[in-house]
Amino acid sequence: MRILVVEDDLHVARAVKRGLEAEGFAVDVALNGDDGRWMATENPYDAMVLDLMVPGVNGDVLCAELRAAGNWTPILMLTAHGSIDTEARALDNGADDFLAKPFSYVVLVARLRALLRRGQQKRPAVLKVGDLKLDPATHRVWRGDQEVSLTARQFSLLEFMMRRAGDVLSKAEILEHVWDFTFEGDPNIVEVYVRQLRKRIDEPFGCQSLQTVRLAGYRLDPVHMPNGQKTT
Repeated sequence: MRILVVEDDLHVARAVKRGLEAEGFAVDVALNGDDGRWMATENPYDAMVLDLMVPGVNGDVLCAELRAAGNWTPILMLTAHGSIDTEARALDNGADDFLAKPFSYVVLVARLRALLRRGQQKRPAVLKVGDLKLDPATHRVWRGDQEVSLTARQFSLLEFMMRRAGDVLSKAEILEHVWDFTFEGDPNIVEVYVRQLRKRIDEPFGCQSLQTVRLAGYRLDPVHMPNGQKTT
């Protein structure tokens, strides 16, 4: 397995490289974000370890750029502060995991192995279906270039359906994922929210993306997007 480590602290970089090589990994090291960007785009890595604060392109920006370019190599982000906001930002920018400094080397290796078992899976930070775009981190939605205002529940419903675009989702599935197991109200609440969502994301734009499948449930259909655009 080939690992890229982007870390500007030479002592830390060398220690991580020696340790990972002792575990059987092949390790490349970049001491700044610009070199890290070049190496990440020119070489096929199985995982990356990115320090959040490095000279040049910082780890946050590099992670976001790689994800935007369709690079889904698992990324473990190293954060110096360990604050909740810092950790949340790392994950929102597309990182798969984070580790606060100072860290246990045993934990670093264990988390890397966990990421490698997971492999490269498409996990976009921003969801896109046709010209419909949803950013879970900022709770913003756009149809084309126009931003759409949604309530918290409408947003949750749309996010769930975008993550399962093309699938037929029953009322029970929607209730389970968008509400919770303690919900004891009328299941027809799903119909109400689907209708509300259509009025926000479809009707003003002449779209028919949110489909009702008779006796089965609902589907966000990428075929019924403007100009026949497909899921991306």
